[in-house]
Amino acid sequence: QVQLVESGGGLVQAGGSLRLSCAASGRTFSTYTMGWFRQAPGKEREFVSAISWSGSSTYADSVKGRFTISRDNAKNTVYLQMNSLKPEDTAVYYCARAYGGSLVIRSYEYDYWGQGTQVTVSS
Repeated sequence: QVQLVESGGGLVQAGGSLRLSCAASGRTFSTYTMGWFRQAPGKEREFVSAISWSGSSTYADSVKGRFTISRDNAKNTVYLQMNSLKPEDTAVYYCARAYGGSLVIRSYEYDYWGQGTQVTVSS
């Protein structure tokens, strides 16, 4: 059983930064694509960013240039560095593991999910 545990969320002013972490259990972490999604109140869960086993990454247009995803396979951890935060970035952020190693962005292409961490950006 794979477990994903997010941390690093919190309250920050607009223009500030946060770094989210997602620690994963399991020995084959390095072979899977990892992703970040978010869900704001009253909205559907949306894709934020993903990183493949090889380090290739992709971002939603709304965060491109502000967020950076990375992974440390030795620590079974994926990170999301969030800079220049905006109030519209406020959401619960979820870490997820994809079914395989391809760079995918649809939520149904991910099979394991963390519990989420709250990010609140004040104006």
